[in-house]
Amino acid sequence: MKRVSLFTLGLALALPVFSGASQAQFAKAEDAVKYRQAAFQLIASHFGRMQPVVKGQVPYDKAAIKANVDLLKTISALPATAFGPGMTGGAAKPEIWSDSAGFKKAMENYQANLAKLSAAADAGDLDKLRAAFGDTGASCKACHDSYRAKK
Repeated sequence: MKRVSLFTLGLALALPVFSGASQAQFAKAEDAVKYRQAAFQLIASHFGRMQPVVKGQVPYDKAAIKANVDLLKTISALPATAFGPGMTGGAAKPEIWSDSAGFKKAMENYQANLAKLSAAADAGDLDKLRAAFGDTGASCKACHDSYRAKK
């Protein structure tokens, strides 16, 4: 498996979220759909790895939680680059494009909650982590309820 250099990752994350420059990286709408679905799958995986800790099913491991949250912070910026004019398809509702301001606000809300989750992970306080985890999950659900088609 190839490793992505920090420079390459930083460059990818520095691309404007909703600009034409970021959208130009996809030759076809299907490519954008596959890209964002892959990013969302990674987000779900790393978020899901923390759930047993939050539920008290496994012991709290601060380092493991922090590692997952740090990855989430990086990965969470990726899907937005694959939402833009002409990038329809997948489970995305048309409202993503017709209500782009609302969608952008939902993505910003997720990022804000993720920042709180990161602060809780850094602090090593399990109660704060549980609350921030719940808020972050709720922001995911709110966006899915508004902008993701039911399968």
